[in-house]
Order: sequence, then C-alpha cells, then structure tokens
Amino acid sequence: MTADRDAAALRFVAGLGAAMASANYPVTMVRDTMVTASHAYGLDNQYLALPNYVQVGNSESGRLHIAHPDRDLRFDQSFALAALIARAQTAEITPDDGSAELERIWRTPMRYPVWVGVVGYALQSAGLALILQPAPLTLLLAAIFGVLVGVLCEIARNNDAFAQLLPTVCAFVVALAAFTAVDHLHLGDASLRALAPPLATFLPGAAITLAVIELSTRQMVSGASRLVAGFMRIAQLAFGILIAAQVAGISDDHLITTSVNRLGPWAPWFGLVVYTLGAMLYFGPPRRFVPWMMLMTLTAYAGQLAGNAVLGSYGAGFVGGLALTVTAFAISHRPGTPATVTLILPGFWMLVPGSLGLMGVTEMMGTDSTAVFTATLISMISIALGVQSGLLVWRLVRQLGAADDPRVFRA
Repeated sequence: MTADRDAAALRFVAGLGAAMASANYPVTMVRDTMVTASHAYGLDNQYLALPNYVQVGNSESGRLHIAHPDRDLRFDQSFALAALIARAQTAEITPDDGSAELERIWRTPMRYPVWVGVVGYALQSAGLALILQPAPLTLLLAAIFGVLVGVLCEIARNNDAFAQLLPTVCAFVVALAAFTAVDHLHLGDASLRALAPPLATFLPGAAITLAVIELSTRQMVSGASRLVAGFMRIAQLAFGILIAAQVAGISDDHLITTSVNRLGPWAPWFGLVVYTLGAMLYFGPPRRFVPWMMLMTLTAYAGQLAGNAVLGSYGAGFVGGLALTVTAFAISHRPGTPATVTLILPGFWMLVPGSLGLMGVTEMMGTDSTAVFTATLISMISIALGVQSGLLVWRLVRQLGAADDPRVFRA
C-alpha cells in the first residue's frame, strides 16, 4: 500500500505542478510548491519545472512522472487550484483525492454562458477606453470592437488552431475597421485610440513580467522562453495592424495620436468600475471576489498615476506594479482572503494597457520606429521590475526566508 500511495503522490504532485504552470505561476513557485507537497507526503523527489513541462522523479523507487500542460487554466479555475495547493502543502488531502480534484478543476465549465462573456469583454473594452481616452467616439468604437473581439475569443476557446492566430486576426480586423472609420467617416484620432482597449487582452505583459522574474532567479530556460513568447505576441499584433494599414491605405500622419479627455476627470475612475464589471462577466470569478477585484484595479491605477506624477511615464508602470504586489501580499496573508496570484492578476490586466497600451505598436508604423519600440519595451520591463521589487519589499517586511508560504496560495 505504501508503494501505491507513493506512486499516487508522485502523480498528484506532477499534476499539481502542471496545473500551476498552466495558470502562469512562476516556475520557481511551481517547484517550491512541489517540494513542500512532496515533503508533506513523506517523499524526497527530484523536480524539473518549465512553462510547459513538469517532471517529478523519485530515485529510491525509480519512478518518474511527466506532465505536459497542453492548455491554459482559466482564471475562474485558479481559485479552486489555489485552495488545492494549500491543502496539498500540508497533506490535508490524500493523493488520490487530490488527483480527482485536479480532474474536476480542469473539467469545470464556464460560470456564464457565451453571450455573457461577449458582453463582459465589450464592457472591459469600454472601461479601458474611459481610462485611456475618455471621449464619446472612442468609447462607442471600443465597445463595438469589444463585441467583435469577444465573439472571436469565444470561438477560439474551442478551436486551438484558430486560437494560435487569434492575436493577428483580431489586430487586423479591429485595425482595418478603425482605419476605415478614419478615412471614410472622418472620425479623427478617436478610432486610432479605440485600437488599444479591445486588443489589450493580447498584450504580453504577464509573459514579460514572468520572464524578468525568472531570469533574475537564474531560471534561464523558462525566462528566455517566456521573453521570446512575449516578443512573438508583439510581432503578431504589429503584423495585423501593419497589414490593415496597408490594405486601408493609411498614411503615417494618421498613426500618431494624442490623448484627450472630453468627458471630465471622473471618466477614468468610472472606467475602472465598468472594467471590473466586464472582467467579472468575462473571466467569471466567484462573486465574493468582485470587491477584491475592484480594490486591486484601483490600487494599480492609483499607483500608476502616482508613479507618472513623480517619476514620469516610464516610472508609472514600476510604481503601479510595486503597489499592486505589496497590496496583494498584505491582503492574502490575512484570514479568509484570496490567494496572492488571484489578487494580482486583475490589477495587472488593467495596469499593462494603462502603462504601455498599443500606441507604441501603432506608432511603430510612423516616425522613428526603433525609438518607439524601445520605449514600449522599457514600459513593459518597468512593470515587471515593479512587480519584482514588490516581492522583495514584502519579503523584507515579513522577513520571509522562503517562497513556499502556504498562505500565499490560500483561496
């Protein structure tokens, strides 16, 4: 029975690590969790964790289990995963029951029907438009484009081949519609500014952030692969926009826009509320999480504004990421609160487009493209360094000596 239990524990730990990798946990955190869980089950295993490959072996028994995460874990599924991680780290659940719970998590259906997800995506887009460019035309176009991209995203959920082309397809369709509006409807810069909100979900901010964190902790393979994946995503978006500009015959003069606020200083703050409501409908987290989601988006935005005022536009992302990370850790270490990762993500979704947007990508088609690309990359790295600095600050404050505190993963 002991041999069977050890084999089950080996399989469960590997499956748990694969699920964490699919939920975009840093590989250092994945490995630390597998180490803690294995020790809780009385095993001394060997581990290898990469973004799409997890291996757990035991030299005493000669057993080896490999897990390949072949799809991403949805945000709504990450709450149950966080609860399972906490239980596994203290062996509160048997390996067989843990594996069964993992299967249940993977099979969990979307909380809301497809049409609700499309509405949620449109609201997200409208909310970001109020934050980035509070103007009536921009708001209208962002909502329309949000519906279009939301439909394409729902189609891609069940079609892996289409999902691989989704960033390019969405960038092309949205940009072509926007450029056509500029040319034929004489909407000025409103349609160009409306590019960013519906395409913000494709920005590789998370990949760049994880890459910086992993490279700084000497996880070279994982960090480099995420960095390349992030650059590839930028290339996909830029390709779609470039082709759309050529098809529409848009000149460089149409591609540089300035930010305007035609609605008033209240608009960005109201946009945060609209964005949070849209994210709730599109990603489908538990309803009890909505107040926390609102708090984290407000924290990220306030930090971004403070950073912009003190350090300038490049420092905005750094301060926003720092404030977001420290706040998430401070909240998650209190009883009955969500896990750190689930707290960080909603604020991060808002922080990335707010700090860098797609304006750098669209502006690469005009003037000095090298300088603009460099500025866009610096903005991404600024956010990543802010998140990493937040991790350091919290560890110093709490005098943490290890990264495997189970409270980090409490649901």
